[in-house]
Amino acid sequence: MQQPSRKWPRRLLRALRWVGLIVLVGLGAVTADAWKSMGHRATGARRARMERSPQWKDGHFVNPQPLHNDNWGAMMAMFHASADASPRQPVPVEPIDPARFATAPASGLRVTWLGHAANLIEIDGARLLTDPVWSERPSPLTWVGPKRYYRPQIALADLPPLDAVVISHDHYDHLDMRTIVALVGIVGLKDRPVTFVVPLGVGAHLAYWGVPEERIVELDWWDRARVGPIEIVCTPARHASGRNMVFDKDAKLWAGYAFLGARHKVFFSGDTGLFPAMRDIGDRLGPFDLTMIEVGQYNRAWPDWHIGPEQAVAAHGMLHGRAMLPMHWGLFTLAPHAWTEPIERAVAAGTSAHATILTPRPGESIEPEPPPPVVHWWPNLPWSTASETPIVSTQVN
Repeated sequence: MQQPSRKWPRRLLRALRWVGLIVLVGLGAVTADAWKSMGHRATGARRARMERSPQWKDGHFVNPQPLHNDNWGAMMAMFHASADASPRQPVPVEPIDPARFATAPASGLRVTWLGHAANLIEIDGARLLTDPVWSERPSPLTWVGPKRYYRPQIALADLPPLDAVVISHDHYDHLDMRTIVALVGIVGLKDRPVTFVVPLGVGAHLAYWGVPEERIVELDWWDRARVGPIEIVCTPARHASGRNMVFDKDAKLWAGYAFLGARHKVFFSGDTGLFPAMRDIGDRLGPFDLTMIEVGQYNRAWPDWHIGPEQAVAAHGMLHGRAMLPMHWGLFTLAPHAWTEPIERAVAAGTSAHATILTPRPGESIEPEPPPPVVHWWPNLPWSTASETPIVSTQVN
């Protein structure tokens, strides 16, 4: 009778060692790709200032009105996503000729929507860039995560001189490491220094990625900073923060902003649910010539994280806004609704509320004075109405 060969266990052990080595190398590659993008914790004087904030409690930042989450509903929603959650055809965009910015806006106020929450704002002689994301994916990894619908309409190197880059919070679709690093390299921070305005704690990420500390201005809610000819006021928002959501959940503050010029006022919501202090912002800082409020990436399972189209129009009224530019849609698929649904519902809600809604193509520059007509440039796709899938934030009153 033939004895079992002892070579088989040895071959198995060698194979397992190779598999283990490959897995370790793969994990190392993933870690190297993602590690720096996850940013850095706040320490020292930065941390001490955060802990003095009225928004700081029990080791992290908090909302006055806690966020409601239906985790089961959120999971089920992803199994019932719209067939049109992402575009099936190329999205109509407006290519940007950098020469357009050589001429100042006739009204003194012009905004170029770049998709999602990225906007180039020209207000009373200043230029501001909000939440810029030029990367292909809002993710710590370059090869996984939601993919943008279209390429950036202008190269970072072709942007006009900026006075400030303004960040609302540190989620990947609003704070992109690769874009920040590229901006620092392009601008050089020498010929025309750029100020990076961020909520408390977010400066730790920027400093880790190479932004000089003297170029970082960190603000708490209601803090003010002057950048060139305008004043920037950090305003409350109802949201969250975190780059890995395990060790740094709500470790940095989130915010919106009011931009106050000599002639014009602009509000930028960042990410937010509806909350009572929205009226305070309007009463204390308004009226606003232009509000830029997020309308997309919502679901009934997380009604406090993102405000939704109808509540965005309601917030526009609370802010005493004259014209509203719906944003936070049209670039990434981050929720199960049809990709055009946010703008369809925002326009419908604006019509009902007799509000002026601006609908520029991505890359189009628009002056809200006088307001141009609504242009329905996106495709006609099925979408759910407010009565079918209402977004109603909790603890609003």
